Amino acid sequence: DLPEERAPSQSSLEVVDPYGFERPADFDYAAYEEFFSTYLVILTKRAIKWSRLLKGGGAVRRSATVKRYVRKGIPLEHRARVWMAVSGAQAQMDQNPGYYHRLLQGERSSCLEEAIRTDLNRTFPDNVRFRKTAEPCLQKTLYNVLLAYGMHNQGVGYCQGMNFIAGYLILITKNEEESFWLLDALVGRILPVCQGLALLPVYW
Repeated sequence: DLPEERAPSQSSLEVVDPYGFERPADFDYAAYEEFFSTYLVILTKRAIKWSRLLKGGGAVRRSATVKRYVRKGIPLEHRARVWMAVSGAQAQMDQNPGYYHRLLQGERSSCLEEAIRTDLNRTFPDNVRFRKTAEPCLQKTLYNVLLAYGMHNQGVGYCQGMNFIAGYLILITKNEEESFWLLDALVGRILPVCQGLALLPVYW
């Protein structure tokens, strides 16, 4: 797992959102505060419902209730767990213990590695957590996830644009292996059409 985030200071809260993205210079803080002062009530009620649903730490099972809750929005603190469950990624990870780490330890494609490295600095340049000066810097985590997926699904390899998908998954899960299995669920099963839309695929 990635290290736990430190609580941001008041000054960082003003310029960086909860995901690490810098807010633009013309960001309307007054409008933002006004909106959240009313929307916070809805978010709080939603968070309470999710907490009750997930109480006990058991498996998240698909149901009409879960489907309705998902459509209304999953609180950030529960998002990784719910995504892993409803996408089937958790089941795949449980059925393949150690697989992700074996991929990273196996033989690598230099072509694949070069393509991934080219896009690392282009990934979320406005996100402070992906900058080389960040501690920890998520570029290494992103590299590992993309490399492992390229080795896992050699028919797709790496395609430009996958870095943003994987990067967002990392921001949500804060976990390399979970991000890998979620990427596999998205590209391999849920939205396989992405293979046809992807730009410049890198094959073995």
